[in-house]
Amino acid sequence: MTAVESPTYVPGHGLLAGRTAVVTAAAGVGIGGATARRLLEEGARVLISDAHARRLKEHEARLTAEFGAGAVAAVPCDVTDDTQVRALFDAAVREHGRLDIVVNNAGLGGTAELADMSDDQWTRVLDVTLNGTFRCTRAALRLMREAGDGVIVNNASVVGWRAQAGQAHYAAAKAGVMALTRCAAVEAAAYGVRVNAVAPSLALHPHLVKVTSPELLAELTAHEAYGRHAEPWEVANVIVFLASGYSSYLTGEVVSVSSRHP
Repeated sequence: MTAVESPTYVPGHGLLAGRTAVVTAAAGVGIGGATARRLLEEGARVLISDAHARRLKEHEARLTAEFGAGAVAAVPCDVTDDTQVRALFDAAVREHGRLDIVVNNAGLGGTAELADMSDDQWTRVLDVTLNGTFRCTRAALRLMREAGDGVIVNNASVVGWRAQAGQAHYAAAKAGVMALTRCAAVEAAAYGVRVNAVAPSLALHPHLVKVTSPELLAELTAHEAYGRHAEPWEVANVIVFLASGYSSYLTGEVVSVSSRHP
């Protein structure tokens, strides 16, 4: 199969002008970092967060140099610690006076056959990926419920739908994120808040390359209809759509960002 080239990067159109967003796990070049940049390009003020404080400050400095002082702020946060989660959302309101958009991107993967998986491996992935999304969604909803407005976008994965060897913990966590998204959306609709999720297939970035074998990446890529992986910004584009007014009647949905074929 001949790979289709990545499309041209789409410039911002001011879709989120005046809005304030929080993005977790946003330090670096993955989906979180790409999402923070796309939100800024669409006119939002962005609070980025990550458990890696040094990397986070470096990313804040790069974005500030590009988008100007006041456009972006950074708060370190480990989503497994509810005290830090609550401090993150308090900082968003303190920094910008409001909270309009939350992108729950924090997640943790790994590869282990189920029969050989330890309790610690299982628990760690579930605590970051599913419980972390729960903690952040809960904190955001408490603020958005009072405001009567807001959008939450969770990062799930097609692995939540599809079986993949060595991914039982990650698949279970991402399937849980999908279910959490649907239930939260039903509850949040009563006070004007939308909750959706994206489910990427293969969005390649340096961290994924470090933790995935070349053989597995080649196998996964071969199943993509375009014959290539997604760029992180292509996933971020769908997140921006879900965060914007263009998806005003969409809630409780999980949008697949995939070109996979059988």
